[in-house]
Amino acid sequence: MNINAVLADKAELAVRAATEPVAFASIYDHYVSRVYKYMRYRVGDPTEAEDLTSQVFERVLAKIGGYCPERGPFAGWLFAIAHNTVVDYLRSQKRHRLVPLEVMAEAACSGTGPEEVVINIETREKLLAALSRLTDRERNLVALKFSAGLTNRAIAGITGLTESNVAVILFRAMRRLRAELEAKGAGRG
Repeated sequence: MNINAVLADKAELAVRAATEPVAFASIYDHYVSRVYKYMRYRVGDPTEAEDLTSQVFERVLAKIGGYCPERGPFAGWLFAIAHNTVVDYLRSQKRHRLVPLEVMAEAACSGTGPEEVVINIETREKLLAALSRLTDRERNLVALKFSAGLTNRAIAGITGLTESNVAVILFRAMRRLRAELEAKGAGRG
C-alpha cells in the first residue's frame, strides 16, 4: 500500500469516527503512543503526560466532526491539537521544562551492568543539558520530529513554518546538539 492510500485511509477513518465509535477507537489505538511520547518529552512527568494525552483525545473526539481531509493529513490535525494542548499547559505552569533526570534514571534497563547504567545516565545528563540550551521552538520541533514521528511537512502544517524552514531549524539544532555532545565526550567515537 502506498503512502497516499494510507493517508486516504486515515482521512476516511477520521470522517467515519465522527459517528462510529469503533472508527474512533482505531484512531486512538494508532496514535495514542505517539501523542504520549510527544507529551512525555514536552512535560517530563509521566502522570502529567498521561493526563495531557487524555485531554488531546477528548478534544479530538469533540472536534472530529470538524476535521476536513482537504485541508491536510489527519496526523497533522491531531498533532496541532496536541501542540496547542501542551502549549496551554506549559503556559499555565509558567515554566518550560524537559524530562527530569530522576525520571530518566528510573528508565534504566534491567539486565545491564552497573558500568553501563552509569554511562547511560551520564550520557542522558549530557543530552538533557544540551537540549536545555536549545530554544523552545527548537525543542518543540525536535519533539514533533523524533517523539511524535512526524514528517517535516506535517510539522510545518502545525507550526506555520515552511517545510524547508522546519528542515533548516532541525538541521541546525541537531548540529548544535552533536557539537555540544562531542565537546562533552558523549558523541559518537
